[in-house]
Amino acid sequence: MRKWAFSTAAIVALCYAAPAMANEDVIKLTSDPNNWAIQSGDYAGHRYSKLDQINTDNVGQLKVAWTFSTGVLRGHEGGPLVIGDMMYITTPFPNTVIALNLADNQKIVWKYTPKQDPSVIPVMCCDTVNRGVQYAEGKIFLHQADNGLVALDAKTGKELWKAMVDDAKKGATGTGAPLVAKDKVIVGVSGGEFGVRCHLDAYDINTGKLVWRAYSMGPDKDILVDPEKTMSLGKPVGKNSSLKTWNGDQWKIGGGATWGYMSYDPDLNLIYYGSGNPSTWNAAQRAGPGGKPIDQKWSTSYFARDVDTGVAKWIYQMTPFDEWDYDGINENIQAELTINGEKHKTITHFDRNGFGYTWDRVTGEPLVAEKFDPAVNWATGIDLDKSSPNYGRPNRVEKYSTFANGNGTDVNHKGICPAALGSKDQQPASYSELTGLFYVPTNHVCMDYEPFKVSYTAGQPYVGATLSMYPAPGGNDMGNFIAWDGAKGKIVWSDPEQFSVWSGALTTAGGVAFYGTLEGYFKAVDQKTGKELFKFKTPSGIIGNAMTFMHDGKQYVAVYSGVGGWAGIGLAAGLTNPTDGLGAVGGYAGLSQYTELGGSLTVFSLP
Repeated sequence: MRKWAFSTAAIVALCYAAPAMANEDVIKLTSDPNNWAIQSGDYAGHRYSKLDQINTDNVGQLKVAWTFSTGVLRGHEGGPLVIGDMMYITTPFPNTVIALNLADNQKIVWKYTPKQDPSVIPVMCCDTVNRGVQYAEGKIFLHQADNGLVALDAKTGKELWKAMVDDAKKGATGTGAPLVAKDKVIVGVSGGEFGVRCHLDAYDINTGKLVWRAYSMGPDKDILVDPEKTMSLGKPVGKNSSLKTWNGDQWKIGGGATWGYMSYDPDLNLIYYGSGNPSTWNAAQRAGPGGKPIDQKWSTSYFARDVDTGVAKWIYQMTPFDEWDYDGINENIQAELTINGEKHKTITHFDRNGFGYTWDRVTGEPLVAEKFDPAVNWATGIDLDKSSPNYGRPNRVEKYSTFANGNGTDVNHKGICPAALGSKDQQPASYSELTGLFYVPTNHVCMDYEPFKVSYTAGQPYVGATLSMYPAPGGNDMGNFIAWDGAKGKIVWSDPEQFSVWSGALTTAGGVAFYGTLEGYFKAVDQKTGKELFKFKTPSGIIGNAMTFMHDGKQYVAVYSGVGGWAGIGLAAGLTNPTDGLGAVGGYAGLSQYTELGGSLTVFSLP
């Protein structure tokens, strides 16, 4: 077996080679591949491990090493962390955190279950998921469903401080994983389906004091932009860049949720994240003066923000005047790619709208934007001609507009691809440092979309559309696991799956890519070819993220199983009406023939 050796001296060297502005503890821990010390694997969001004891030659020999029941039967997104001998597990609501000692037969060292009002459950849009805790400087950070952000002592589970990020009574909830950068813990908020004006916050990791808050839309002082220095498509955004693109005061209930995975560049001191759909889903109710489309910035946008001040360096809007719920919250992955002969520091992002974007992460310039699912039909492409008045914007197809004829109400718009859950939802992709390719779990799903008029009431759903979902044309497969060339914007290979691939990907130096399926299979494929090398049926459908670690010289690979999330909401919440779950119940009705509720961690190793 090939083994990965990484000396303490090398770890320390990497730690101090990093800029002083980075959180040195996070840099040190993520530089040691024995750990899985951050939800995304590293600050760059690679979800890649240098471990290679498990490789393409032997991965087919994997066996279950041990399992652990979380005690909760709802959707298990995210994944555990491993720091040395300790593993930290998070559950869906009630968001229990469990610390296991890997050196003592996975003995439970402590459990923390926050006291939360269960009335938060009905205002959680797409199941009671939680995407994981984060660790830094001896603390575990949890963003719980009711929007409490807590810091726990990693040794004892004792609560050190607590801050309230927002108010669940108005529909704001916490489902995302925090991110620690420097002396701050960064956290977003859900609530776009309840008319919440969402924001990204930074809290002091030692005191829980709010350092800055950046709203997704509103006045410049609220969204933390400098009209002259914050750039979009190479130009200053200008004064009131958001307010000018909303009709009246609609921005006050504008959505723009911020619950997705984030990344951080210590060299540039920038944090990157996306914002969600504008509220309501009925675009006709958000039209501008004269009933005309209007951009509604900065929903469905990507931000690069200074970690110290929160001020945006650049912003890019993927889907102006979103008519389909194409959230822009999906993760971003940093790399250095050569595009058209020029090397760039890049970010690659697989958007809900079906386009895979590669931006220059210094300037925000779009370098590549291509469909990563051929079924995408709402737009023909993204205009990357800098001389074009449509530069950076999608070239829409009128036939698939839900705002057709300036009305958009009581009309059933059919055959729109992708569906509202996107060509990819929250399930994070991986970047392999071995191949230079991205490994992407995708949805291959279309929809019919019927808008209706809805009134805003705080704490009540503010959706305004009825959806039906079904497989894209050309077969019954609802998902693919693909390898993507981010420099060329091309699919290298694609493995079809019966249902959407709702699990986060993992790649390793052993040449293997791991992911799970909604039926519950955990799979390993060859990074170069996509050839299946291993699969195992876990107790429930997988919507969690694969991760790996090494303990006592042995490499392990682990994943949560527990069907749920948006795709599995019918099973998770016991829904049967096909249009419930924002259309997912009917689209994924067949899941009940393959899996059942669960909540467990399955850990694999070589014999």
